[in-house]
Amino acid sequence: MYIDKDLVAASATPLVLGILADGESYGYAILKRVKELSGGRMQWTDGMLYPLLHRLERSGYVSASWGSSDAGRRRKHYEITDAGRRALAERRSQWDVVADALDQVWRCAQLPPAPAGGWS
Repeated sequence: MYIDKDLVAASATPLVLGILADGESYGYAILKRVKELSGGRMQWTDGMLYPLLHRLERSGYVSASWGSSDAGRRRKHYEITDAGRRALAERRSQWDVVADALDQVWRCAQLPPAPAGGWS
């Protein structure tokens, strides 16, 4: 399923912060988690994720540290900060308002429900 790039961009920060709120993680694991959470319908690339992680780090929302994988390779781990938790709470409040407004619009417009597999 194709998801418009504007929706991907708008949801990226809260998704990553939400994933990291469950515990520290590294890039590949975050990519896998996004795919899992979306039922395989969102498949981010490294080129989309790492600039976002670097921006979140510069903003003070995540901290990063180097660690090793089980195979001994160096891997950068990311962890949400207190500022990131506050930002996540604010984003959630914002999304709740948007989701409520969209729900009202869709109910008033009497649109058919989206199919289980998404629109083709």
